[in-house]
Amino acid sequence: MGALTAPALRPEFSRPERVDTISGRERVVELEARPAEREALARRFGLLAVESLGASFAVAREHGALTARGRVTARVVQACSITDEPVASTVDERADLLFVPAGPAGEAEVELSADALDTIIYEGREIDLGEAAAETMALALDPFPRAPGADRALREAGVLTEEEARPLGKLAGLRDKLEGR
Repeated sequence: MGALTAPALRPEFSRPERVDTISGRERVVELEARPAEREALARRFGLLAVESLGASFAVAREHGALTARGRVTARVVQACSITDEPVASTVDERADLLFVPAGPAGEAEVELSADALDTIIYEGREIDLGEAAAETMALALDPFPRAPGADRALREAGVLTEEEARPLGKLAGLRDKLEGR
């Protein structure tokens, strides 16, 4: 995953941690989004609802960089990509994050295995664990959720399944018609 740049304004679910309070000794930070924050996140991410959003991160300073490792959990309601019916979804996502400062300090080589961590570039004296949790939740969601009746709605609209749309699928459909199935 590429580097993300933190937004300039405070996001809906902001839980800043001062960089100067993070040491080499791991410290656990627990987060839970409040109702108004969840409503704002639902609007931002185009969800019908965010029923819960929480995270637990172990933050530490490692080899000159800041890490946050933990879990993001959520219960959301998305709109079915076919019927717009509500689809309940859960998120239980492992998060391994590397925070590096913007500018010349952020361009320095970090000795951690950066390919195993998602990199977030931050500015100033804080990292925002709430925003990191919100983005982790959003990235973990199914981009095309389907309600139980979605396949039926597609068939009724005349949309072919992937199997039917393939050349051999079309031949099988012709065979079925010839055999009277």
